[in-house]
Amino acid sequence: MKLIIQIPCYNEAETLPLTLKDLPRALPGIDEIEWLVMDDGSTDQTAQVARALGVHHVGRFPQHQGLGRAFVAGLELALRAGADIIVNTDADNQYDAGYIPQLIAPILEHRAEIVVGDRGVANLAHFSLPKRFLQRMGSLVVQSASGLSVPDATSGFRAFSREAALRITVLSDYSYTLETLIQAGARHLGVAYVPVRTRPQTRASRLMRSIPHYLVQSAITIVRSYAMYQPLRIFLILGIGMIATGFLPGIRFLYYFIIEQSTGHVQSLILSAVLLIVGFQIVLIGLLADLIGFNRKILEEILYRLRKLDSAKDQ
Repeated sequence: MKLIIQIPCYNEAETLPLTLKDLPRALPGIDEIEWLVMDDGSTDQTAQVARALGVHHVGRFPQHQGLGRAFVAGLELALRAGADIIVNTDADNQYDAGYIPQLIAPILEHRAEIVVGDRGVANLAHFSLPKRFLQRMGSLVVQSASGLSVPDATSGFRAFSREAALRITVLSDYSYTLETLIQAGARHLGVAYVPVRTRPQTRASRLMRSIPHYLVQSAITIVRSYAMYQPLRIFLILGIGMIATGFLPGIRFLYYFIIEQSTGHVQSLILSAVLLIVGFQIVLIGLLADLIGFNRKILEEILYRLRKLDSAKDQ
């Protein structure tokens, strides 16, 4: 059983040594442990520091691509290196590597395919009150979108079985945390949470530049991911809502036409017709999106099989 601990990095030459120092070199139930650093186009000496400190696998983008792409590239490198379990952690030494045994235990025991370290975001002292509130609200939204119990949606301290890693597809450049959970729910992958401890931040977050920026990026990711996996539900809700709204001015027109024998209020009839037509069109778009969704599932299965063949070849 091979465990690969991957660390997506961007300009982490200073903090990477601290993170690597705490990583385990042996664990019960694991035959081999290797480290992997995915350098996301750093302008400092991140890749050189990683090699000098004995990191087994170092990948590098020539230019900065974003955390989402760096995460996926790291997964693919780990799969090609023969990983049976992949643990993802941050390079800023925020996550306590001493919890890795608890993180991989549900996978070793075949109780889950993805395990997320639950930081207890509602009570983290070094998170500001607005950030704690946003983290809780974000987790509730992702819980609703994924159909999973999600106490901590944005934790990057995660473990993936080989099967789960082969099926992960991240489209966002911004991050991977929300999208992978929504995918896991749609694909019925087993997800578990284990409590973990975090250290105080060594630097400001590079993802959360400001609260409005974070909200916009997170909302885009959630809506796009949910629409990708549940298109019919979204368009049906929108279409039926539009149709129901369209009946209201129509009823108003009929009331005046029948009860009060008035031939006016034609604007209500026109508005009703427009809303009903648009509502039916939205429902039809939903049906079309659902058919496209079936095609996407076929493409994802092909991608899964190609990844499986490709990673098997490199072993």
